[in-house]
Amino acid sequence: MPALNVEFSDRELEDLRQIAKERGTSMKALVREAAAADIARHRALQEGAEAFRRFFSAHADEFAAAFPDDEPPAVRGEGRAA
Repeated sequence: MPALNVEFSDRELEDLRQIAKERGTSMKALVREAAAADIARHRALQEGAEAFRRFFSAHADEFAAAFPDDEPPAVRGEGRAA
């Protein structure tokens, strides 16, 4: 399995040791779990943003009608993209 060396300040390292001890786990497992959780959170945010973009695009005319003051000024010769 590929590995990654990560540098921490003395304070961070001591905090990690303390947290790992309190949780009854290793520092390696603690750091890996934190990274895996951040990766999962990042993916979920990306998926949520994409779902919002699809929803907004599918309902763009409804949003424009409901919030006309928020519409950008139309550029001459360009219509609303479908």
